[in-house]
Amino acid sequence: MQEISVRVGGQAGDGIASIGESLARGFSRLGLHVFGLNAYQSVIRGGHVWYQARASAGRPNSPGDETDVLYALDRATVDIHASALRQSGVIVFDPEKFSLAGVSLPAGVTTLEVPTLQLARKYTTQSILQNAGGIGAVSFLAGIPLDVLHQVLRDSFGRKSGDVVDWNLGASSDGFQFAAQHAAPNPHALPKQGAPKLLMTGNQAIALGAAAAGCKFLSQYPMTPASSIMHWMAAHSTSIGVMVKQAEDELAAIHMAIGASFGGVRSMTATSGGGFSLMVEALGMAGMTETPLVVVESQRSGPSTGLPTKTEQGDLNLMLGAGQGEFPRAILAPADPAEAYRAMIDAFRLAEEWQTPILVASDLHLSENHMTVDRSEIDLNVPIPSLFSVPPNSSEYKRYAYTESGVSPRAIPGQAGLQFVAGSDEHDERGHLISDVRAGVPVWVSERQRMMDKRMHKLEGLARSVPPPFFEGPADAPLTFVAWGSTVGAVRDAMGQLAEQGQATNLLRFPAVYPLAADLIRAAFARTHRTLLVEANYSGQFGRLLRAETGITLSERLLKYDGEPFFPHEIVARARGLN
Repeated sequence: MQEISVRVGGQAGDGIASIGESLARGFSRLGLHVFGLNAYQSVIRGGHVWYQARASAGRPNSPGDETDVLYALDRATVDIHASALRQSGVIVFDPEKFSLAGVSLPAGVTTLEVPTLQLARKYTTQSILQNAGGIGAVSFLAGIPLDVLHQVLRDSFGRKSGDVVDWNLGASSDGFQFAAQHAAPNPHALPKQGAPKLLMTGNQAIALGAAAAGCKFLSQYPMTPASSIMHWMAAHSTSIGVMVKQAEDELAAIHMAIGASFGGVRSMTATSGGGFSLMVEALGMAGMTETPLVVVESQRSGPSTGLPTKTEQGDLNLMLGAGQGEFPRAILAPADPAEAYRAMIDAFRLAEEWQTPILVASDLHLSENHMTVDRSEIDLNVPIPSLFSVPPNSSEYKRYAYTESGVSPRAIPGQAGLQFVAGSDEHDERGHLISDVRAGVPVWVSERQRMMDKRMHKLEGLARSVPPPFFEGPADAPLTFVAWGSTVGAVRDAMGQLAEQGQATNLLRFPAVYPLAADLIRAAFARTHRTLLVEANYSGQFGRLLRAETGITLSERLLKYDGEPFFPHEIVARARGLN
């Protein structure tokens, strides 16, 4: 696959993410597919941060392993990333800031000294303007035309006007022209491919999907990496008709969402592992009262605060067991923004159809990194049927009536003749509590068991309603990768590299990790020869779940828990080692 990658590095506070995102947007406006990796620290200033924008006519599913252009704002960036440069790579830096004396560069790598600070001083004493000169030079090398770059920069400043915008346009032009006079475009630079593509993070796709699904209330407490879901929703709340409430903590956030949903409003909350840990008791209340609820859990490295700006898939066990006792739930695990958009639509549908909490398992790698999405993958015409149903004779209304599916008639509370009790205690069909004085009496002991069976019977239907696992790649490949969530992207790219090396592989991926339809899964694994589980946690949590639910043991595992996402070369090396 022909591609070009640009990597930008420096210290926190240097504007690295803004530079990288601008480059990613430039590529996307050329009709190229893009993957943008934003690697940052949990400090405002200091510490090494970097961004890689990888572009191709085909879809890159991960940040990739190598880069063509390295824009270094400090010497540390060269020391850390020079080894990732391809043979025709180039390092862009300002010699006024640091020297490369004594640095041993990979064979074929060249340097381009761009006087970014000098270019900035033509316009202002603010050194941050150096980034405009640097991004201009990098854009020339990467094949991004100057008019496209200027369009991106104008959009970045929004409605701002005046000197700041003019300075950035001028400095970027100067940097572009300097590179044009002193270097040639990188040989991997790609031509325009067609119409611009959508560029979004997983969190933006999650928020957009929720809006398309009819969500009208979001209550959330900010916590990395889920915070930008609330930011997007709040910024667009008027145009999409969503009430956004920043709660005082995660406990309040989930209770508000439950209350709104109980009243008939499609509602959600979002958080990370630490915040979700605080929500688990309330999650059980939604399970007991059979209240639809969508919760996004964007995982990061734990335990406790762990690595707050790094990724992991370590919360699956938490999501499986969240809440005291047992109640039905489903866990969806999208792999990319387009799938995250669709997963939110599925989540709201499932929550209402089965009257139970639905969890969407994201992670930092999906939530905060950029990917292009084809417009055809975002269908805004989502039907939103009413799922409220009550018997014609309201005097017979039983909110928790026993049914074959486990789903009972649901009415908006407060209507005449349709009043019911919805307590967090166990109850009978009308909602009347059977705890306290009734507990232990044989007839109510039997009622408890019957009501528990009713709720848990939903799992059977949920297992058939969630998106099923499916294969990607050659049907009869000797090696099958097994993956879920954002790790799917690196697996896809690794499969492409392995195919180029003559090794056929395929992927059995799980867009939903719970509940599992055991018979369907056993049939899928019966088609495999050798498997390799790829999972971003220490203990292979999904592998354990798969064994518990189906009896299938995945003995070959590639596990990663250092906070960094999977890179294709890691998967390729392990697959080659299995031969």
